[in-house]
Amino acid sequence: MPTNCAAFQPKRKANVLQVRDAPYPVAGENQLVVRTAAIAINPIDHLIQSRGDIMFTHIKYPFVLGMDVSGEVVSVGKGVTRIRPGDRVFGLCRSTSAAVNDSAQGAFQSYTVLQEDLASIITRPEISYPEASVFPLAILTASSALFEKAQLGLQFPEQPARPSSGKAVIIWGGSSSVGCCAIQLAVAAGYEVYTTASTHNHALMRKLGATQAWNYQDAAVVQSMANELTGKSLVGAVAIGKGAAEKCMEVLVKCNAERKHVAMATFPVPDQEPGFLPVFQIMASFVGWTVAYKLRGLINGVSSAFVDIEPTIGNGVAKYIFTAYLPKALESGSIIPAPEVQIIGESLDKIQEAMDTLKKGVSAKKLVVTL
Repeated sequence: MPTNCAAFQPKRKANVLQVRDAPYPVAGENQLVVRTAAIAINPIDHLIQSRGDIMFTHIKYPFVLGMDVSGEVVSVGKGVTRIRPGDRVFGLCRSTSAAVNDSAQGAFQSYTVLQEDLASIITRPEISYPEASVFPLAILTASSALFEKAQLGLQFPEQPARPSSGKAVIIWGGSSSVGCCAIQLAVAAGYEVYTTASTHNHALMRKLGATQAWNYQDAAVVQSMANELTGKSLVGAVAIGKGAAEKCMEVLVKCNAERKHVAMATFPVPDQEPGFLPVFQIMASFVGWTVAYKLRGLINGVSSAFVDIEPTIGNGVAKYIFTAYLPKALESGSIIPAPEVQIIGESLDKIQEAMDTLKKGVSAKKLVVTL
């Protein structure tokens, strides 16, 4: 049996991962074991590390974090028929989910366990493992925002893409990994996409299918978007990034959107941890912001909700995206990995460096560690 190695979060709020031997995982029913080839880093990874006292408090340490992985299938469990050993796949690791809470399903290790319905075969040979690793959490978050009935409730994407519905959607923060996936999914579902990104990323936005992009740093961006969207059948907005929810609400109100709903993919977390009673201050800040935003929405007729991937996993939306839509869309080239991958290193020891780099901020890049 091969030996396994993992980058453990040794205890709550420890600021350095510890790389050491780990148990070799076994595929249970409807699961597969993957030899990890690439791991993509997400903001939630470093947030759990730095703020584990208020986020994912069910985790018992030491623990293996990480959600985005790609690699080669080495074994499958009972009930798995769609995927075979030797297949190249990417998928969402669920170790940190309260319903799972299992280090064997964390991405930060040499061998990990995936659920079959949260994994997709890399059907296009030219897509590398690092490129494929950008998809899992980003595409699931985007799917939750776009297709959940509690969010925008849009029609599902298809391959080939659905004909135009004549309706439009705002994706604020289009150059993020979630934004890049959301743009492509919405276009495949038959919607026009209006997005924001830094000016140097506008070409990428158009490549992904956006109808028009604005510079989110432009002081007149809200009015400019509202002017363009007034009279269009606008069905809501996906807010990604700091300050995005407020801007989306302004646009929806100004252009008198058909449906005024903001799917919030970013939580209002302080840039720096408060020095005095940090847990209390962070929770108070979150609650205060949420109440104020909801009240403002009530006054302006705008509904909103934070994106939650757990219902999407449980109700079949995620299964449709990973098992039915993505393999065909990847094979045809109608969906592509984006944003661009930046490889930080080639060993588990580099994961901490990747998380530290992400904390400092990146633009239109997905940080990846390869093994």
